[in-house]
Amino acid sequence: MKFYDVADLAVRNLRESVFRNSLTTIGISVGVASLVAMLSLGIGLQQLASRRLQKSGLFDTVVATSRRDLRNFREQREDGPPPAESPSLDESARQKIAQIPGVVEAYPDIRFVTDLRFDSKPHLTMVAGVPFSAKNSNDAFDGMQGSFFSSDGAAEAILQKSFAEELLGITPKPGTNTTNISELAKSLLGKELTMRYAERTVYLTDGTSDVTHAADLYANERAAKIAPIRMTGNYGGEVLRRIRAFKPGVPSIKLYRPEILPSIHAARDTYNRIIQVHPLSFSVFRQAPWHHYGLQMLEQTQLSLRSPYLDNELVRTVFRAPMSALSNSDVSLRLITDGDPALRKIRTDRGLAGKANSLSSAITRGILEFSFKAEYAYDYGMPQWVARIDHFFAPLHLERLFLGRHKFYHFRVWYRDALSKYVREMLLDPRSLSRPYLERDGLETIVRGHLKGDQNFTSMIHKVLTLEILHRRLLDMKLPSTDDISSPAIQVHSVVP
Repeated sequence: MKFYDVADLAVRNLRESVFRNSLTTIGISVGVASLVAMLSLGIGLQQLASRRLQKSGLFDTVVATSRRDLRNFREQREDGPPPAESPSLDESARQKIAQIPGVVEAYPDIRFVTDLRFDSKPHLTMVAGVPFSAKNSNDAFDGMQGSFFSSDGAAEAILQKSFAEELLGITPKPGTNTTNISELAKSLLGKELTMRYAERTVYLTDGTSDVTHAADLYANERAAKIAPIRMTGNYGGEVLRRIRAFKPGVPSIKLYRPEILPSIHAARDTYNRIIQVHPLSFSVFRQAPWHHYGLQMLEQTQLSLRSPYLDNELVRTVFRAPMSALSNSDVSLRLITDGDPALRKIRTDRGLAGKANSLSSAITRGILEFSFKAEYAYDYGMPQWVARIDHFFAPLHLERLFLGRHKFYHFRVWYRDALSKYVREMLLDPRSLSRPYLERDGLETIVRGHLKGDQNFTSMIHKVLTLEILHRRLLDMKLPSTDDISSPAIQVHSVVP
């Protein structure tokens, strides 16, 4: 059969069975289109999953832990250095890791469980740190209501949908997901979540510790995650150098009611009378159990303490030592050298130890000693005339030159800035202003002057804030919550599914 005949037969058959041939053509087209669609969908899902897995860091993330971390004691290798000699994962270590070729970014993995207070109700949750670089590289924030962090140091939070529902008291039915995330965001964006340590500090110590030790409570909570026992240097200066940790004083502003002042003066006279003993006897038998008890009690709520300075033999030896032997740090340095000569070579934050008898060492010690005293003067001990000058130059943030070199807590600046709302709500509350032992005008002057920034009343705010918390938690007979903590509030910035 010729090609012409075959073509003619085919055309005639198509013409005679138009409907059947049309259905066949449509079926083939649908089948091919379905195959192409399924292949495209599969390839697209594969690329989406691969992209998300790559951005999740499962295949390009290395988690580095220190051998000092007790959580990894089962995985420690026998051919490495002992945990005590392994490097610490501090900021300098992070910078070194970031400089390794091929490393895109190195950041600390910060996670902890805490209580957050919202609308005066506590909520236990896990808090995790997120690097600011995740703003443009993580699909986990798709569908987020609100915005990412405004800066890498902003006091802001991103909430998961489940925790947002808990904050608002919404309990979805099991297996359902009917809550509208945009409605959750409308109710939470811009609101504050507060973590508090101050009230907890006063309550845990029955009022024997003031709010300044809230920072110690936080530090000991963190230390307890490393080890259950902590060796403390408390009482060292009191025993070896006869340092007095507290002295009586009278407020410079009319703060207390006249009928309270005789008790304050009587307390000062009592102090002047009880110090008429051997300095070491005062430190060990009076100052330690009276003044230091609150801090010891607070720290022991988190871990066990060990201090070598209250050892009976050491106290007996120091008691017999002449005053000339305790007038400087030589005895302390000798004890360190006898214990471990390597420690003697490490310079302290005030320039002690390290290399001796060198000009550079003397200069360094002078600079460190100056910075130590300057930090105190710029925090607790700032004179009122310096506070006015500092307020005038506030836009320059001169505190960055002095604070943070020796201490990690700076209440003068915290009360003025981050904790100003807390101080105002606590001390300018009608209940606080109506206390029978306080002068209303004097308290308002102290609070408003300090919050404005041109005066320094840090120590007075410590005492009054402690008294007010003690009054509310213990004297008003209200059931206290162990979740009360005092630190700057964080603001809800967004909600993610």
